[in-house]
Amino acid sequence: MRAIAPLLAVLSLATAVRAAEPLASWNDGRAKKAVIAFVTKVTKEGGPDFVPVNERIAAVDNDGTLWSEQPTYTQVAFAFDRIRHLAAKRPEWKQTQPFKAVLEGDMKAVLAGTARDRVELIAASHAGMTPEEFETIVKEWLATAKHPRFSRPYTDLVFQPMLELLAYLRANDFKVFIVSGGGVEFMRPWSERVYGIPPERIVGSLIKNKYEIRDGRAELIRLPEVEFIDDKAGKPEGIQRVIGRRPIAAFGNSDGDYEMLRWTLSGSGPRFGLIVHHTDAEREWAYDRHSPVGRLDKALDEAPERGWVVVDMKKDWKVVYPFQLPAP
Repeated sequence: MRAIAPLLAVLSLATAVRAAEPLASWNDGRAKKAVIAFVTKVTKEGGPDFVPVNERIAAVDNDGTLWSEQPTYTQVAFAFDRIRHLAAKRPEWKQTQPFKAVLEGDMKAVLAGTARDRVELIAASHAGMTPEEFETIVKEWLATAKHPRFSRPYTDLVFQPMLELLAYLRANDFKVFIVSGGGVEFMRPWSERVYGIPPERIVGSLIKNKYEIRDGRAELIRLPEVEFIDDKAGKPEGIQRVIGRRPIAAFGNSDGDYEMLRWTLSGSGPRFGLIVHHTDAEREWAYDRHSPVGRLDKALDEAPERGWVVVDMKKDWKVVYPFQLPAP
């Protein structure tokens, strides 16, 4: 709870500041003006671009868009720790890929795989338990695990400007969904506390569950099988499956979000797309086209012609993380 309290205090302060000034941690550049202009026009009753409340859907990627994804995705760090913890009971993993790569600390080999490979790693290593048991494991790990660069809980590595964006959208009656390649059941245990987004508004990769009766209780049991990968073309498919309505705004940071952005902006009426470009090596990281994590290439090239706003993290954000805010 000690790690949680400072973040909640910062978020409460940030909320109060936002009431007076939208996107207070954004510099007054093109990106901030574009966000405010879009929200203003779609919420102006009687205006030509007014969008009814029930159609104000925003889809926001998680890794690299709402929190840091370097030097590796948080869920991969979780998988590494858990597999090392469980290895003594699973000696066969020492000779079986990708578990062998994890136990040897070969992060490069794991990241060379696909999003499906990473989800399969989680599914296989956490099969046979209930979703509630898995949720407990995730919460316990997040309460103790520290980011290797900042020595802080991973949930401290959320982006203050994006927290303000989420709050600004909610204040204007947008229904915000996280749409991520990460596992749904990995994000649900903490998304409401950290982002204010409830678990039913998470669209992500899924593993299969099976209904069983155990000791007289009806339970769902996790299987070592992937049901759905919410990445690239899977993102619009996942949105349609879960939400059933095309968003009017989409926010991402990598080529994994390209199809979601294209699909969102292909709809009729006012539309908005935004890409977070990681350009700040001092406060966060600088990476794009050649990064094995959060590669941004095609989407960056096509952003100008498609009208997507590109946020230059170094230029557009006054701070990156909540703990960088000045003391009140």
